Amino acid sequence: MTTTYTSYKLITADLQTSLKRVSEQPDVKRETEYYLARIGSVKSIDDFFADARLYNYAMKAHGLEDMAYAKAFMRKVLTEGVDDKAAFANRLSDTRYKELAESLNFARHGELATTFERAQKGVVEKYTRQTLEISAGEDNTGVRLALYFERMASSITSGYSIIADDALAQVVRTALQLPAEFAATDIDRQAEFYEDVLNLEDFKDTSKIGKFLERFTSMWELENPSGSYDPMTAFQPSSLTGISTDLLISINNLKLGGR
Repeated sequence: MTTTYTSYKLITADLQTSLKRVSEQPDVKRETEYYLARIGSVKSIDDFFADARLYNYAMKAHGLEDMAYAKAFMRKVLTEGVDDKAAFANRLSDTRYKELAESLNFARHGELATTFERAQKGVVEKYTRQTLEISAGEDNTGVRLALYFERMASSITSGYSIIADDALAQVVRTALQLPAEFAATDIDRQAEFYEDVLNLEDFKDTSKIGKFLERFTSMWELENPSGSYDPMTAFQPSSLTGISTDLLISINNLKLGGR
């Protein structure tokens, strides 16, 4: 049986070839062609929400497909953008919302938002990478976690960055052989512990990330015999973390459909 580390290395040894193979899959190619043919004509958030295929493509590209139903929530993310520190996306601990608002920055650029490369080629690249990771996870969740960590590691700037992302936290806890109960301890103490035992600057060095993931994949196989782990747990968007009660109530009172 191919080990988690071997599977991960087979994909990343020639990542561009792996991504190209994914992009040529009939369903991926079809959805990408549709997205590129139409996204440039989208001039507003209303236009974007009106086309379910475009909306779902962009959501999946940013790892937010499980939040696609929450259109009122997502409308607030896109409407407020990212320029204001108090903007909704900036108050969410899950950075995927901010990334979406940056890719489709209607708040800053208005009707020109979809004409930029990040809204077109940039989203396509994200979609292809997400599809690759999801596909890898169908065979081995540890491989998906490793690929995700490799992609996101450079964004880790503090212990809180790890805590805020369930998938990153899963990788770190596994590599450090921390019990599941650790995730329920005081958040400040968790962050302090991570910053004490890890050199976060290492996560900007690809060779050091590789060594860390070699440790993770070894520990993963010891802790997760085949069929013992829910593959979706770590990738559910932590959408409600850090939001005030009043804000949650106001979001809940928004009309369905993002209106």
